[in-house]
Amino acid sequence: MGVAVLFFSRWMFIFVLNHYVVAMRHLYFALLAALSVFSVSAQTAWEVVADNIDPNNYYGVTLANGMVGIVSSAEPLKVRDVVLNGSYDYYQRGRVSNILKTFNHVNLNLDVDGRRIGRGDISGYRQVLDMKNAALATSFKVGNKASVTSTLMSLRHLPYTALTIVEIIAHEDITVTPMSVLEAPNHLADVRNFYAEIDRPHVTIPLLTSVGMSPSGRLKVAASNSFIFEEGHGQEPDVIHEDWDYNMHLAKFNKKLKAGQKYIFSVVSSTVSSAQYEDPHNEAERLTIFAMLEGRQRLLDRHREAWDKIWKSDIEVTGSMAVTRDIRFALYHLYSFAREGTSLSLSPMGLSGLGYNGHVFWDTELWMYPPLLMMQPEMARSLLEYRYQRLEAARQNAFSHGYKGAMFPWESSANGSEDTPVWALTGPFQHHITGCIGWAFWKYYEVTGDKEWLRTRGWPVLKEVADFWASRVERKGPGRYEINNVIGANEWQENIDNNAFTNGMAITVLRYATQAAAELGITPDPDWNHVADNIPILKFPDGTTRENATYNGETIKQADANLLAYPLSIVSSEKDIRRDLDYYLPRYSKEGPAMGFAILCVLYSRLGDSRKAADIFSMSYKPNEVPPFGVISECAGGTNPYFATGAGGMLQAVLSGFGGLEIGQGGLTQRKTSLPKGWGELIIRGAGRAEQTYRVKE
Repeated sequence: MGVAVLFFSRWMFIFVLNHYVVAMRHLYFALLAALSVFSVSAQTAWEVVADNIDPNNYYGVTLANGMVGIVSSAEPLKVRDVVLNGSYDYYQRGRVSNILKTFNHVNLNLDVDGRRIGRGDISGYRQVLDMKNAALATSFKVGNKASVTSTLMSLRHLPYTALTIVEIIAHEDITVTPMSVLEAPNHLADVRNFYAEIDRPHVTIPLLTSVGMSPSGRLKVAASNSFIFEEGHGQEPDVIHEDWDYNMHLAKFNKKLKAGQKYIFSVVSSTVSSAQYEDPHNEAERLTIFAMLEGRQRLLDRHREAWDKIWKSDIEVTGSMAVTRDIRFALYHLYSFAREGTSLSLSPMGLSGLGYNGHVFWDTELWMYPPLLMMQPEMARSLLEYRYQRLEAARQNAFSHGYKGAMFPWESSANGSEDTPVWALTGPFQHHITGCIGWAFWKYYEVTGDKEWLRTRGWPVLKEVADFWASRVERKGPGRYEINNVIGANEWQENIDNNAFTNGMAITVLRYATQAAAELGITPDPDWNHVADNIPILKFPDGTTRENATYNGETIKQADANLLAYPLSIVSSEKDIRRDLDYYLPRYSKEGPAMGFAILCVLYSRLGDSRKAADIFSMSYKPNEVPPFGVISECAGGTNPYFATGAGGMLQAVLSGFGGLEIGQGGLTQRKTSLPKGWGELIIRGAGRAEQTYRVKE
C-alpha cells in the first residue's frame, strides 16, 4: 500500500510539474511575441493603431510611393487593392477611363500544421501604421501554436516594388507553409502565369510572374515576386509552384519550427504596365530580381532613408499628440500619393482605390497642391508637369468649344482630354478649373523663384490660360465682361451666370499671366488686364458677395464665394470677409465635402477668432473619419475613403490658417495668427525651397 501511494504521489508530482512547465512555456512565448511587435504597437504621434477590428466595418489604410498604392485588408496576410498610377483603361462606370487595378501581388496564404489560416483561426488581430517609415505591421496569434507579424511597405526608393516581411514565432513544434499568391482582378484579360528559377552559384531566385491585358487591350500589365530567405535560418527551403487556374497561382515552401523558434522571410513584389515600359513582363521580373538580390536590410535602409528625407518637412503641435498625429496622417497620405520627378498628378482619392476613376480634378490644384507646394515643392512640380504635358489636349478642348487658348478638362486621366461621364454636366461647364491650373503655375514660381521653369513651363501654360479667359468672356460693356453658363465650385447650382469663384479666378490668372510676361521681359497682351478690369464680382445690396446672378440663399455644397478671400485675395478687407462668412456659414450643407469647412477655418483664424477657427477645424475632417484607422471619407458618414482632397483642405487650415503661411510675391511669408486652446506651439519644419522652420506659440 505504501509503495502504491508513493508511486501515485510521484506520478502526480511529475504530471503537475509537466503542466506547469507547459503553461510557463506558453506564457513565455506569448510575452516574447508581444515584445517582438512592441516597438510598433505603442501608439505615438507617428503611429495609427487599429485594434478591435470589425471586418464588416473596415476601411483600409494605403501604403503608397506615388506610383503603386496598396490598400490594407481585414483579412490576415491579405490586401484589398493594388492600384497602378498613370495606367488607365475603359472598364468601369460612365464609358470613361479608370485607373488600373493591377495584379494583387503581395497576398500571402499561411498553413500551420496543414490548416489554412483565416479570420476564424486567429486572435489579437492588430494593425499599426508607422507613418515615419511608411510601414504597416499586422500581428495576430494562431491559437496556441504561433504568433505572426507581417510588415508591408510600398518601397519609396523603388517606385514599382513592394516589400513584405513576415516573422513567425512558434509556441509549439509546428510545420508552417507560407505561400506567395499572385491573383488577377476579374477585369484583366488573357492572363498568363509563369514560374521560373534562376540558378546562380550562390543563390536560386524563384520568380512567380503573371501577365495580362487591360480590358480594352490597350495596356499590358505584369507583376512578379520572389522570396528572400534570411541567413542564419539554415538551408534555404525548396520552393514549390502550384498553378491553380488562369487567375491565380502561387509559390510555397514548408518549414518545420521548434517551440520558441523565430523564423523570418520576405517577399519582394513588382508591378508595371506598358504605360511605363514597352516590355512590362521582362521589366517586372528584372525589378523583382534586383530587389531580391538587394536583400531585406538594404531595401529597408534605403526605404527609410527616403522617408527620413521626406519627413524633414513635418508639422508638430506641442501639447497635443492626437492633433499632431491627425496632421501627420494627412501629410502621410499626400506624401504617399505624390512623387517628385514624375509627370503624375493626384486624384481626389489618391492611390487608395478606384474612387472617381482615378481622374484628376480641380481637387489637385486648389486643395492638395498648396500644402505640397509649401512643404514639398518638388512633389508639387510633378503635379504641374502633368498639366504641362497635356497642354496640347487642352488647346484642342478650347478649339472644340469655340474658344482660344487652352481649356483644361474637368476630369483628366492619361491623355488630358475630357474624361467626365456624359451625364455629369461638370465636364462641359465647370470652367474654373482652367483658372485653378493657371493659379497653381504662378504660385510655384512665387515659392521657388525658378525663372527657367517659368520660361519653359509656367509661361506657356499661363499664356494659354489667359487667352482662354479673354475669349471666354462675353463683352457687354464696361464692368460687364460676363462669364455665363458655367458651374461654379458649388456644383449644386448648374448653368449659372457670373459665378463668384469662376469670375474671381479668371481675374486673378489674367493678372498673373501679365506678371509672368513682365518677369520674362515679354510684352503681355494688353487685353488681359483690360478683361480682368471688367469682369464683375456680384454683390447683394448690403455688400455681401453674391455667389452667382440667380443665387438667393440656397444651401450650398461647399466653399465658393468665400474662396474670393482665401486663397484668392479679391475680397480683402476684414469687414467684407466677415460679412461673407456670416452669410455663407449657415448655408453650408452638413452633407457637403470636407474641404469647404477648411477654408472657413483659415479665414476665421486670420480674423483672430481662434475659438471659431478651432471648432470649424474639427468639422473639416473629424466627422469624416471611418474605422478602424480613421481614414477620412469625402462627406460625414461617407464610405469612399481616402479623400485626399479633404486632407489637403485640413492641411491648408493648419498651414495657412493657424500657421499664417502665405504665398505671394515675396515667396512664402508668415502673418500673425493665434492657436486653438490646448495647442502649445505649432512648429512647421522644412517649408518652402529653403526648408525653413516656422513657429506659432499660444
